[in-house]
Amino acid sequence: MATDPKFRQGCEIIYEKCMGLKPGERVLILTDDEKRPLGDALYETARDLGAKPVLMQMPVCGVSGQEPPAAVAAAMLESDVVIAPTCDSITHTNARIQAAKKGVRIATMPGITETMFSEGPIRADYIEVARITEVYTNLLTKTNHVRVVTAGGHELHLDLTGRAGVPSKGVYLNPGESGNLPSGEAYAAPVEGTANGTYCIDAIVLDGEMTTDPVVFTIENGHITKIEGKNAAKVEAMIPQHELSRCVGELGIGTNPMAKLTGVILEDEKIYGSVHVAFGTNTSFGGTIKAPSHIDFVALGPTVYFDDVKVAEGGQLLIHE
Repeated sequence: MATDPKFRQGCEIIYEKCMGLKPGERVLILTDDEKRPLGDALYETARDLGAKPVLMQMPVCGVSGQEPPAAVAAAMLESDVVIAPTCDSITHTNARIQAAKKGVRIATMPGITETMFSEGPIRADYIEVARITEVYTNLLTKTNHVRVVTAGGHELHLDLTGRAGVPSKGVYLNPGESGNLPSGEAYAAPVEGTANGTYCIDAIVLDGEMTTDPVVFTIENGHITKIEGKNAAKVEAMIPQHELSRCVGELGIGTNPMAKLTGVILEDEKIYGSVHVAFGTNTSFGGTIKAPSHIDFVALGPTVYFDDVKVAEGGQLLIHE
């Protein structure tokens, strides 16, 4: 894998352009049983670039948002850079939060695939991704009310009053900066208990196959009350049976033009002009929900209004500065 020139170049882009890696820096590559080959390649690249890498492997967590083992959390605190190619996300964990507070630069890669390195969103123009992400982050911060219109005319209303937008730009050069790689999204934690309406996802990968059968979430006072559609049972099974796991925790806007629908949420939620709504934990970015999970669902080509100003439509972002 590491001998593939395109793959190797993707690894180098991560360290040199996205993380600003310097010779001698302590790099922790955190991986799991399934993503170990990617972890090995990232270890070798960091070593060859003159860093001081350490590779840690843990079992697959099984649920995004679950805390990593205590030894992993401790190792993160003693690193300059953390790269985490894993099956499930550690983005919204206390371990990631505490490491970032200490100044560690962190890139989380839940569900990362080899293709994303060689020809996917990691190879985007991250200067432009960062610029448009900042534009939409600032818009989110200034917005009180959001209306999201998805397939079939379904409308979801969310209150962002007092909640700051958060950028995931894919460039983490300064102490304490962290986010996904590949990246490209602006997101915020809606005020808990305020989301109301319906939200339709009309394209999702289930059991390894793409389906366009719509699935509709009914949301009342910030909680899922009903999931309908041909694949409702499969979608329901993705959400842990915990009350807080059914709470609206995030609204995000994708800003990476290289991202495509693959069934890997790491890439899907970055699709340019898409929207994602997540259910569960949001304490890492301004919310108050601490659930045992954080599960995202992406809607393609929605129409989005920030305080009645149209900001996205048909897969395009309409505000550019």
